[in-house]
Amino acid sequence: MPTYILATKLSSELTKNPALREDIGKEWKAKIKSKCPKVKWLAHYALLGPYDFLDIYEAPNEEEAAKVSMITLASGASVAESWTAIPYKRFLDIVKEI
Repeated sequence: MPTYILATKLSSELTKNPALREDIGKEWKAKIKSKCPKVKWLAHYALLGPYDFLDIYEAPNEEEAAKVSMITLASGASVAESWTAIPYKRFLDIVKEI
């Protein structure tokens, strides 16, 4: 399955109430599990910098990855970007092809 990276920036409303953040995170995860059951989570990180969270996951296709981003936005993120991640070995194979 293809690997995707989700970079998320929370809305200012969510950052005002840290206790609420955990509940919203659980609801977000449950909604994705319900709406995107084939998505497999590989890692979840809190970040310092322009984004608040970075998730690494596998999804069967870009439509499922788009759903993850849209659910994230609907759950209070101000930014949710999903990027395709190519394993480095495969990247090297692609370079050799050209």
